[in-house]
Amino acid sequence: MAEMIEVAYALPHRQWLIPVSFKEGMTIRSAIVQSGLLEEIDGLELNRCKVGVFGELGHLDQLVQPGDRVEIYRPLTIDPKEARRQRVHKPLIQPNIQRKKSPMI
Repeated sequence: MAEMIEVAYALPHRQWLIPVSFKEGMTIRSAIVQSGLLEEIDGLELNRCKVGVFGELGHLDQLVQPGDRVEIYRPLTIDPKEARRQRVHKPLIQPNIQRKKSPMI
């Protein structure tokens, strides 16, 4: 059985997890190219994305090992601190819960 790695990419509405045959000397860049994601996803440009293996940031010329999961990270759409500020100031919506009163004895 051939050794494999996986290439992962996610958008808000869809995720990809593509199995790729491992080859000795394979880099993150070559794994992504072999996955076919660059052709499948419009606007995916490796030079603008961060990449990594199992959640650890890496670089395109980093070697991968059999069983690795190569990940392509999208740029942040909002600064995390700003997102938290917005959540803090957003009013809480409380569900309308009707509770039954217990009968008095």
